[in-house]
Amino acid sequence: MSLIVRKPQMDFPAFGSLIDQFFNNDFFDWSNRNFSVTNTTLPAVNIKEDNDKFQVEVAAPGLKKEDFKIEVNHNMLSISSEKQEEKTEGQEGGTYTRREFSYQSFVRSFSLPESVDADKIEASYNDGVLVLNIPKKEEAKPKPARVIQIA
Repeated sequence: MSLIVRKPQMDFPAFGSLIDQFFNNDFFDWSNRNFSVTNTTLPAVNIKEDNDKFQVEVAAPGLKKEDFKIEVNHNMLSISSEKQEEKTEGQEGGTYTRREFSYQSFVRSFSLPESVDADKIEASYNDGVLVLNIPKKEEAKPKPARVIQIA
């Protein structure tokens, strides 16, 4: 006697594959969405690496450098911002007033590798882009090939 294991998608392979793709789709992966807990859009980030440093670019137009908070704690780099605005419009001599509140915040966090010198991180903000230069430790930088002479 043979024991046969049957999977439901074996009866309808295209249907099973479609269902698997549907539930494995990024649509259900909310952690990768570009929204923060306050339902504001998270800024896009570019990370570049060369022999001497990592460079993080954060697209955050409309903010001021004072709006950012950058921290390193236990090899975790956190970039955050909070901005609150209140606009008031009124009619001269009238009783009508309209107030509009705007609150934006985000936090982006990155694990720093052991190869970086967290004490020497520098940041600048220009034209809506926050740039962080994260230098590598000297011992982590690639060394040029050493030619050994034969005696």
